[in-house]
Amino acid sequence: MAMHTDHAHDFEHTGEVPKPQTKAIWRTFIILVAITALEFVIAFTMEASTVRNSIFIILTILKAFYIVGEFMHLKHETKSLIWTILLPMALITWLMVALISEGSYYFESVTNYFK
Repeated sequence: MAMHTDHAHDFEHTGEVPKPQTKAIWRTFIILVAITALEFVIAFTMEASTVRNSIFIILTILKAFYIVGEFMHLKHETKSLIWTILLPMALITWLMVALISEGSYYFESVTNYFK
């Protein structure tokens, strides 16, 4: 004959309910707001220059890496995977800063030549 058992107790949660991660969420929120506020302060206090653009690029990359680490859980991955992502980003940032500085130098030299 078939054996019937009551499986209702298998679906009940045994163990504790995990604590909510509100502290981590607020910490992430505060860090991202602070970086964004710093970007706004720099935008409205510094005049347009290569230094300001470089600071924006660096802060944007920093904010993007923090978002990837927190929301895409990259900080829990192996160190080799983190460096595989971080090193090319650092080189791309350096390339962007170099291109902006060279582009502004070229623009100023061409502008001064035709005056």
